[in-house]
Amino acid sequence: MTELSVTQLGQTVSAPDSPEAAVLEAVPNPQSDVLYLARFVAPEFTSLCPVTGQPDFAHLVIDYAPGDWLIESKSLKLYLTSFRNHGSFHEDCTVKVGRKIVEVAKPRWLRIGGYWYPRGGIPIDVFWQTGPAPEGLWVPEQGVPAYRGRG
Repeated sequence: MTELSVTQLGQTVSAPDSPEAAVLEAVPNPQSDVLYLARFVAPEFTSLCPVTGQPDFAHLVIDYAPGDWLIESKSLKLYLTSFRNHGSFHEDCTVKVGRKIVEVAKPRWLRIGGYWYPRGGIPIDVFWQTGPAPEGLWVPEQGVPAYRGRG
């Protein structure tokens, strides 16, 4: 078994107070010579409106083509949880998550879809990617339907 340099996996860790205090970790990719897509889905992402302090909710879909590193999933869960008390607009939260993953894991490619639930009657969907998908990469649809309300 390979020794991993992670500080949270297998440990009892408290939720970080903010995204800046959170530690997002990467582990070596044993399939770094293969072009493939990994997906994280966070259907209950929460943050706070920076003006009103009211909660905002989103369904995040993160697709990335790993290079030499993989995002360690427990650290990602804790990183995403750190937004619960963080005031930021939908666009900022979505792009901030994508950019942090790029900073830590340096993937070949990444895209993130932030499907924000309506507050005030308007859903806001935010999409960001690092560039065109690599040739030959299978990129399935994100599978999140447009918000159509209840009924």
